[in-house]
Amino acid sequence: MEGMNSLASTSNFRTSRDSLLELREDHGAASAMFRWPDVGDTFNWATDWFDVMADGNSAVALWIVEEDGSEVKVTFEEMARRSDQVAIWLAHHGVGKGDHVMVMLGNQVELWETMLAIMKLGAVILPTSTVLGTADLADRVQRGRVNHVFANTADTHRFAEVTGHYGRIAVGEPTAGWLHYADSAGAPADKPAVAVLSTDPSLIYFTSGTTSKPKMVVHSQVSYPVGHLTTMYWLGIRPGDVHMAISSPGWGKHAWSCFFSPWIAEATVFVYNYTRLDPPTLLAQLERAEVSTFCAPPTVWRMLIQSAIGERPSALREILSAGEPLNPEVISQVQAAWGLVIRDGYGQTETTAIIGNAANSRLKAGSMGLPLPGVTISLVDPLTGEPAEEGEVCLDLSQPAVNLMSGYYGDEKRSSDVIRDGYFHTGDVAQRDETGYITFIGRTDDIFKSSDFKVSPFEVESVLLEHPAVAEAAVVPAPDDTRLNIVKAYIALATGWDDGADTAREVLRHALQNLPPYMRVRRVEFFELPKTNSGKIRRVELRQRENDAATAGQRLAGEWREDQFPELKGSSGPR
Repeated sequence: MEGMNSLASTSNFRTSRDSLLELREDHGAASAMFRWPDVGDTFNWATDWFDVMADGNSAVALWIVEEDGSEVKVTFEEMARRSDQVAIWLAHHGVGKGDHVMVMLGNQVELWETMLAIMKLGAVILPTSTVLGTADLADRVQRGRVNHVFANTADTHRFAEVTGHYGRIAVGEPTAGWLHYADSAGAPADKPAVAVLSTDPSLIYFTSGTTSKPKMVVHSQVSYPVGHLTTMYWLGIRPGDVHMAISSPGWGKHAWSCFFSPWIAEATVFVYNYTRLDPPTLLAQLERAEVSTFCAPPTVWRMLIQSAIGERPSALREILSAGEPLNPEVISQVQAAWGLVIRDGYGQTETTAIIGNAANSRLKAGSMGLPLPGVTISLVDPLTGEPAEEGEVCLDLSQPAVNLMSGYYGDEKRSSDVIRDGYFHTGDVAQRDETGYITFIGRTDDIFKSSDFKVSPFEVESVLLEHPAVAEAAVVPAPDDTRLNIVKAYIALATGWDDGADTAREVLRHALQNLPPYMRVRRVEFFELPKTNSGKIRRVELRQRENDAATAGQRLAGEWREDQFPELKGSSGPR
């Protein structure tokens, strides 16, 4: 609506949010009734939503607990005022509308202050992981055309050899050549007044780079800030909740669950910082903070069930998993212990949550759930381009897709590769059953053929993870002259298991007895799985390892093959 004022934008946003809250336990009704809010041609979530919601609001917006027991709590009102102050200080030092600002901070109060402040100035946030080295930072500064950098004092040395003309802001002790963030405390807490178009960029996220150099995903002033209404709905967050998500800054999921969604719902973001995850301590924090909604990646859920998971934390109402598909065995074990079902959801850095099992909805084992309100999903046959019951997960762009990226920064070819023919192509393959539930099969570039059968690595990995020796698994094709490919499993062992013949025999036997013949695991190797900085397994490296060995005619030294165990020949799996 051209010429809409900010009050109307805020009101429309609140109305759409409230409709989802009212229908939070009726997925079908929510999908039928929800409409994306009309926020007009100009919209700034930080000022038009957060500041309005935070005005006079003494509820806790952010609660951070450190490993040593120290903690800090910041109210919504304090966060709004402090981010205003930071924005005014940054503007004084040259940060302006449209500038690209790299933010390389951990889970600390300054991260949230800074993100709000940058948004208030109409600048563009480039969230960046604190684990990156100089080479990665140099690539991002150059390709991202970075104008300013935020970093903790302890990390400033990583930029010593990163060339470019960019302002530098250090958080912590004063650092030569860097502005001192603490000086912003002396700035007036005036309200920044920067008008931005709804289509203007707001964030640029680097993807995790599981198969290639990280892409730069551009989100507008609405695609994440407004689009995360779907994520709020999937998470099941309510006003006044305490929400905890285990996620590292720099990756899209952090914005999903530690920034936009909880603050859209007017809930507290709770963070527990640790150097190494200790399940009993984590559970104690969930209890002490009275966390009501908790989202964690599959790795954390596996660690919890491998320890003494104990009783459900008393205030916990919703538990969720995201990042990679969660295996059914983990879900069933947590349900047995806590009486709660881990709800899975699906989305990408390029989108917000687009498929999920909503609160109180009927769950189907192994399914990602249903399209979320405001989202139209098509499964498209990669060969014909036509809708199918099994195919690539695509956003149907004939309907509003508010929660979709603007494109890849500086890369029109990649943008046109994924946004074409009326669809946004995710690159993931799934099945849809007669009730509309969607079940993940795998990445289009992970699925492979063995003989004339299609093998889904995820399905094989799910079975392998049911064996107590297997902490993590990655299944890839091993080239074979007869079958084209055979199934090879790389396995990270659980604590207490050795990498010898007995373990290999038992894992192969377990797979043989629980998988159909065409998915038969014929080789295993106990291996430290290569991962991206965000923790996703780089199967592309494992596939290349197999291809290199096959080309050289070599047998990998640490590999166990089924022909080493004649006693397995009489075993059989499900038909």
